[in-house]
Amino acid sequence: MNIDPTTTKYLIQARLEAEGIVEKPDIVGAVFGQTEGLLGEELDLRDLQKSGRIGRIEVEVQSKKGRTEGLILIPSSLDQVETSILAAALETIDRVGPCKATIRAEKVEDVRVTKRNKIIERARQILSAMLEESKVSGTDLLDEVRVSVQVSEIVSFGPERLPSGPNVTDSDAIIVVEGRQDVLNLLRSGIKNAVSVEGTNVPKTVQELSKEKVVTAFVDGDRGGDLILRELLQVAEVDFIARAPRGREVEELTQKQIMKALRNKIPADQYVEMSGLSGQVYRPEEERPEHAPREERGQRPEPRAEVRQEDRSLPAEPPATATPRAPSVAPASAPKPMNPQLEKYRDMLLEIGGSSKARILTEDDSVAAEVPVRSLVETLRTNRQARAVVFDGIITQRILDVASEIGMKSVVGMKMGTISNQPPAVDVYTKIDLIPA
Repeated sequence: MNIDPTTTKYLIQARLEAEGIVEKPDIVGAVFGQTEGLLGEELDLRDLQKSGRIGRIEVEVQSKKGRTEGLILIPSSLDQVETSILAAALETIDRVGPCKATIRAEKVEDVRVTKRNKIIERARQILSAMLEESKVSGTDLLDEVRVSVQVSEIVSFGPERLPSGPNVTDSDAIIVVEGRQDVLNLLRSGIKNAVSVEGTNVPKTVQELSKEKVVTAFVDGDRGGDLILRELLQVAEVDFIARAPRGREVEELTQKQIMKALRNKIPADQYVEMSGLSGQVYRPEEERPEHAPREERGQRPEPRAEVRQEDRSLPAEPPATATPRAPSVAPASAPKPMNPQLEKYRDMLLEIGGSSKARILTEDDSVAAEVPVRSLVETLRTNRQARAVVFDGIITQRILDVASEIGMKSVVGMKMGTISNQPPAVDVYTKIDLIPA
């Protein structure tokens, strides 16, 4: 709707409801006719419009089911008191044409305030564009404006209105930090996918996010950081852990220190094993009975015992002529006649030894993918055809949980980590099972 900007200081907005079908000329006529003589000569609408103190009356109407609703807009260059009186006078109109009607003045808008807000918003856009194109660095003005623009990007996320960066919703990975100042510091470094837990009580929103996104916990290098990290590990699926330097907080780190800490992040499973927290970690699907791991562990030592018995008996056969290499060759060849599939796993484990790689196998033991060990869990979750995996790393509880979830048959790794619940449907082999020392 076009409003004459030359004479307008205020804009009266009134809502019309009529019991019947009326049109714009009927409404305008009612406004002039039913307010004529009501406010005296000084506030007569016709005289005010002729002198330019009242602009053109604009009306928007819509008819539905025999009723008419509309919006009346009257531009005014009168002062606040006169404009308010004019707005109140509209509510005395009780008929439009042949129909009963009611008019309610919704608000009187100060057009100058609206213009100022538009000026401020446009100036901010122009200034942001200038800063993006500018090559100048090192000035106080540039630093100050850059910080203000970055800080303005902080948003509230979830029903708990958690302070976060603007990219948390769209990003596949998020960084979980302690407080609002940590999020602001990451924004200054250009990191826009951080979300704050705002204390040691981890919000439900962060717990749900951890089930669908790759989560890196970035905590302070103090006692408080330890407590928040333990809480996160117990209630959320944390994939990686990054720590600020000992005694430092995330909110006071420089950009270089932040990037270094995030580059040096470690898998959560590795941190759990180093910290001895295996029994205090969140497991997404812990449905197996407690006795199952014991039964599995009871079955596992049997092949190891056979291998080691062969190990001890081999040196006794050639007492004088055996060389140091003879015992190591014999056990390695022992599994060959027993199971060709295990022989293939053994050869593959030897090939990738020291490479920190993982090979994902299909039903016919063909290699479907070869990925770094650090991304093994994420790859398995998206590869529902995987039936076995051979990797140069530690077999963790999380890997076994994912293997059971997608229906894998075998997991082969260098050694066994701390396992609290071994899935009975998954065969687990380590280097000592396939290549006994």
